[in-house]
Amino acid sequence: MDASAVRERAADLPREPGVYQFLAGDTVLYVGKAVDLRDRVPSYADPRSARVARMVGAADAIDFAVTDTETQALLLEANLIKRLNPRFNVRLKDDKSYPLVQFTDHAVPRIEVTRDPDEAATVFGPFTDRGRVDTVVKAIRETYGLRGCSDHKYEGRARPCLDYEMGLCSAPCTGEITPEAYRADVESAVRFFEGETGALADPLRREMEAAAQAQEFERAANLRDRLAAVESFHGAGEEAVSDRTDERAVDVLGAAVEGDAAVVARLHSERGQLVDRTRHSLDAPEAEDRIAEVLAAFLVQYYAERELPDAVLLSERPADEDVLAWLEAEGVAVRVPGTGREAKLVELALKNARSGPARRDELGALADALGIDRPARIEGFDVSHAQGKQVVGSDVCFVDGSAETADYRRKKLTDRNDDYANMRELVRWRAERAVEGRDDRPDPDLLLIDGGDGQLGAARDALAEVGWDVPAVALAKEEELVIAPDGVHRWDADAPHLHLLQRVRDEAHRFAVQYHQTLRDDVSTVLDDVPGIGPETRRRLLRRFGSVENVRAASEDDLLDVPGVGEKTATELKARL
Repeated sequence: MDASAVRERAADLPREPGVYQFLAGDTVLYVGKAVDLRDRVPSYADPRSARVARMVGAADAIDFAVTDTETQALLLEANLIKRLNPRFNVRLKDDKSYPLVQFTDHAVPRIEVTRDPDEAATVFGPFTDRGRVDTVVKAIRETYGLRGCSDHKYEGRARPCLDYEMGLCSAPCTGEITPEAYRADVESAVRFFEGETGALADPLRREMEAAAQAQEFERAANLRDRLAAVESFHGAGEEAVSDRTDERAVDVLGAAVEGDAAVVARLHSERGQLVDRTRHSLDAPEAEDRIAEVLAAFLVQYYAERELPDAVLLSERPADEDVLAWLEAEGVAVRVPGTGREAKLVELALKNARSGPARRDELGALADALGIDRPARIEGFDVSHAQGKQVVGSDVCFVDGSAETADYRRKKLTDRNDDYANMRELVRWRAERAVEGRDDRPDPDLLLIDGGDGQLGAARDALAEVGWDVPAVALAKEEELVIAPDGVHRWDADAPHLHLLQRVRDEAHRFAVQYHQTLRDDVSTVLDDVPGIGPETRRRLLRRFGSVENVRAASEDDLLDVPGVGEKTATELKARL
């Protein structure tokens, strides 16, 4: 495009916040954000650097999307950069993105939180706080009964699922609600996300007041907390969310650029003590102040779905004032210290950045050793049980060599004393969810199986059965041998890529054992020995009464109120407990 074409296209843009994209055919070259699209885009008619000039020259079209707020434009820009990987943007090399809420394009729409929305869905967001979004979506489902199941599970049901019994779904699948009434509930939920807070806050407030009048104070308190989250939802990111002055969690960032590569080192402090250190690689921009550009890109992309610290200390002021405004609105103090202890911490971060991306070397070495692409995202799997009882599986995730605990998952497996069959079931569960689009996490670059050749074979069989094409290797504990499809690798004990796999393997083992112990201690109870009590009824009992002790204290009439518990079972329960 030449200058006149840019100005002509810009004249048609709205005077609203949003994002814009420079395109070459179907390829996105650059994504940017603007407070005023019509005011921002004309600046590209007079490019400020050779890199921008090349981008504009290569483009043949400009597309745009309008957002409600400047903060949404900032976050949508980060999402698009992550998903589209435009060659002229500075991009953090991990796969985090911000959550969105979608209503699927279906006669009976499903509501869900996702990072990869369907093309035809009605989508709202992006949002910074996944926990806050989950709270609101749960409140929506409890208030309006919208389904959260996949289309596959929705079709052909003969009776309502557990969500109906829990009050999370009105069961349109079996005609418990008419299609017209369900669509009206969907429209009410959509109005809330369009900004009509009362569409959800008003029924929640009425329910809270009714619970208080009935002296159900615990339920009233839970509804109060949910109401607070709902009422603050549309203001999130537009005003400070905290007035705290005690900075318990502090991140210190130092950036270094060499050639076309950049490294940001992050030191994390809790209550004055350094507890973590990571390094992250980015593409270096062509700009007058490359460090400032790198820090601006890193801040908004790194903290996608991560908990924000109380303060961020930086080696330089970021180039993008909108990023600073967003952090300030989220209650994060941003400082560029010149002297004192904070300045020394920044200098330490700079030393880490200048020493090179150690974690990247681990991943690069692992890729070279296994003959695969650089595995930025690794998922580790392990199984834990006691003589075939309370069998569980863990699925942990590491991104760029660091544990990504928000993406950990666990699974209760079929009780049996067969490690190979258990691993096959665990990996098949993960693969099916990925292939069917029921897992909101990105696909991993590598699967690590805790075990030997047998466990790896079982995992690979599961992958082949489902058709999920992801590389998988195993790490055997005794000799620390890496078992891959092409053979067995015996790496040096101090090899950084072996240390990486050991961290993933050990975390998968810890997470599986922790879950198994929880089930063994809290769920493996005398309920299992009562005739007529299967896993589903046991879960209902524990969900209804909270603990085995409360089940023991319940009356027979109270037990009969639980679906699946008949008179014979209730009598047996009272006798055994």
